[in-house]
Amino acid sequence: MSRYEAMTTKPVEGLVLRLAGPSLAIMMISAMYNMADTYFVGSLGTSATASLGISFSLMALVQAVGFFFGQGAGSFIARALGAQDNENASRMAATGFFSSFIAGALIAAVGLVFLTPLCALLGATPTIMPYARQYLQFILLGAPFMTSSLTQNNLLRFQGSSFYAMLGMVSGAVLNVGLDPLFIFGLDMGVRGASLATMISQMVSCGILFFVSCRQKESIGISLKNFSPRWTVYREMLRGGFPSLLRQGIASIAVVFLNRAAGGFGDAVIAAVSIVNRVVLFATAALLGFGQGFQPVCGFNYGAKRYDRVKKAFWFCMKICSSALVVFAALGFVFAPEIIALFRRDDPEVIRVGVLALRVYCFPFPFLGWVILNNMMMQVIGKAVPASILALSRQGLFLVPLVFLLERWLGVLGIQIAMPIADFCTFLLALPLGLGILRGMKEGSEKNTDGPWVNDFVE
Repeated sequence: MSRYEAMTTKPVEGLVLRLAGPSLAIMMISAMYNMADTYFVGSLGTSATASLGISFSLMALVQAVGFFFGQGAGSFIARALGAQDNENASRMAATGFFSSFIAGALIAAVGLVFLTPLCALLGATPTIMPYARQYLQFILLGAPFMTSSLTQNNLLRFQGSSFYAMLGMVSGAVLNVGLDPLFIFGLDMGVRGASLATMISQMVSCGILFFVSCRQKESIGISLKNFSPRWTVYREMLRGGFPSLLRQGIASIAVVFLNRAAGGFGDAVIAAVSIVNRVVLFATAALLGFGQGFQPVCGFNYGAKRYDRVKKAFWFCMKICSSALVVFAALGFVFAPEIIALFRRDDPEVIRVGVLALRVYCFPFPFLGWVILNNMMMQVIGKAVPASILALSRQGLFLVPLVFLLERWLGVLGIQIAMPIADFCTFLLALPLGLGILRGMKEGSEKNTDGPWVNDFVE
């Protein structure tokens, strides 16, 4: 049975679970090595821990570029393979990969030239600045490899090759966790060691994923001869990738606002916000990983006009994700003191601020499933406008104004409650948007068939 036949005829529940397994492992292990940086750097002091929060916004921007090219090219590839159009799928894969590497190199060049003003812009205080500079140096050098490895990961996932995507990403993640203590403590490199470990792990992941993409027979290979940097190609990437770029880009801006607002209350508040962000990212990683198992099933069947299977897969994922998020929220609320203390046990102020922030965040957490799964579905099926609105709303439409207002009205408490309120508001917006998309999927409905979306893709 061909991959096309399997994706469009086998029970969607089994397909989602099979594809979600490797993606779930990728996201969880990637989140673990982000937390490993926080854990090991936490022993170097509060200002060093806070520097990771400062750096997080730049890393979110780098990831935004990787997700843009990966999601944009990958969602097109899934629909193209569903329509059995391998030629355009190959061109999109090559263009997405090489474009992401070039974009990452440009970010690295600009960031390294303007490193000190960049750190100040991101919210570094005078005491945090030396650590932020050290950490960002190697992060920027690794930016081209980070963007292109994220792109390759998504390209493989959307083709249904989640296992091979997992192989590359997990290898780098495991290497990062092993190198962190070696460089930070063994070689006495401090914060710079954590950054170097991350850079090396990204380079290794990129190399493995590129090798797999070129050698794995069932996947579309990446070849320079298929690189087609034309507007018609990038227009298709924008349809599927712009929501990811918008969501991650706005997330980067929102973290800058959080850091700058928290900076007025001391390094301990920035450190607490950084720890809570990493913990929430770890919990959200499970949801994202499961949702990534849904995306290729969604893309193939939408391209094949099997809308009944798209909806069936969506509701199956919603049931699983909502149940898991309730459990995560309950555990986070009960064990918040122990979780925060794990990263900064010897600073009572970090623990005090972090515990309340984490506990408040747990209340809207179960609603994230609806928001993220709908955003993923809209991206894959090419509904760029509602996907972009939803991507923009959480961090931009709601969080940034809330941080600006609540910090002035309530001080530190305003910073602690801004994100949970923003998440609940996003859910209220996502509810009618998602229901409208699902109700519009009808067999034979013209507005749900993107038609010959590749007509002007080929010269």
